[in-house]
Amino acid sequence: MRLLQDWKRTILSFNRNVKFFLLANIFLQIGLGVFMVMYNLYIRELGMPETVNGKVISMTALATAVMLVPAGFLSDKFGRKWMITGGAAITVLTLFWRSTAVLEEPIVFVSLLTGIFMAFVQVSGIPFLAENSSPSERVKLFSIQFALITVSQVIGSLSGGLLADALEKFFNMGAVEAIRWSLYIGAGIFALGLPPLFALRDKPPIPVQVRETAPGIGREPIEEPTGTGFKKNFILILHFSFVGLLVGIGSGLVVPYLNLYFANRFSASNSYIGLILSLGSAMTAVAALIGPVLVKKVGKVKALILFQLLSIPFLLLTAFTNSLLFASLGFLMRQALMNAGNPIQSAVAMELVADKYRGLANSMNQTVFQLGWASMAPIATGLVVAQGFYWGYAIAFSITAGLYVVSSIYYYVVIGKKKLSED
Repeated sequence: MRLLQDWKRTILSFNRNVKFFLLANIFLQIGLGVFMVMYNLYIRELGMPETVNGKVISMTALATAVMLVPAGFLSDKFGRKWMITGGAAITVLTLFWRSTAVLEEPIVFVSLLTGIFMAFVQVSGIPFLAENSSPSERVKLFSIQFALITVSQVIGSLSGGLLADALEKFFNMGAVEAIRWSLYIGAGIFALGLPPLFALRDKPPIPVQVRETAPGIGREPIEEPTGTGFKKNFILILHFSFVGLLVGIGSGLVVPYLNLYFANRFSASNSYIGLILSLGSAMTAVAALIGPVLVKKVGKVKALILFQLLSIPFLLLTAFTNSLLFASLGFLMRQALMNAGNPIQSAVAMELVADKYRGLANSMNQTVFQLGWASMAPIATGLVVAQGFYWGYAIAFSITAGLYVVSSIYYYVVIGKKKLSED
């Protein structure tokens, strides 16, 4: 209860911008949660081959990756609010369009548009929160933000599967029509996030700090602290980006196909798939809220690496089991542990990178992550087509486990030691 009261006080202490942003994200993520679970299944029910799902995921991730850096520069130039709001508004239109498309070419094309305009939302979020919070608030703020995202995706994931099954059973709809209406509802919920976004206010530019030079001589700008130059920050950003690329490649082999994994290997129902994916998000939310407690005990870097390494045995369990129960358990634990480190990594990046390069850091990190997803989509579907539902997924999950180990070691050696030495 003390922990819950502490979180409540923390949320109430945030400024107006943060509260509106968090509220908007709840609706956006519920809507996206529906699409995350149901859209792959929608394509499958249309009778299209697995490779079409690979194209959709690849094109969406590639479009986002290509747009992230330009979106970051536009965000710096025109303000975070209008990049977030404009991107979300156009994304709503693409979601409704995707719900009606039934042919491969328009499905792939409009998925590309979704990726382009979601880039504006993604790249501006973390810098927007960083600009509207103090350094002491950020670990908790990013953890709360991540927890709200995952809880909202719980609701969306669960609602999508239940809606589709209920419409099919009680309204005698066909499988395609039932899933389509669940997608319409998901797009409508996403649209409810727009009013809070329009209520945001761009943070005014921070005035240049000055100091007295000597009595009677005048005032001069404070010099940039040592270590905040572009070259040093860019090298640091490249290190973060390399870690993001490794994790993105690993995630791209697994995460987009988890619903198909349960459907193909175990013939699970839409409701079960929605339930298990939503429970994964729920456990991630709990782990994200517990994350700051672990940070207090062992520090940010060690907490992040512990979360990642502990997730690997459960990933391998999911890869090789023939039991739906063990597969579900392995998925839930991997989902919670691996994703719980995300807000911690964001906080470390925002601490180590100088203020004026945060937009670049966030956009580059997300760009390489999306490139990882885009590059692995054809490989993941190709493995399943070539090796079957057991070995195809087993090989993909095993490669992901290896990449997670490498990323953890690299993070500790290159970034972790620097952060620990500064602490």
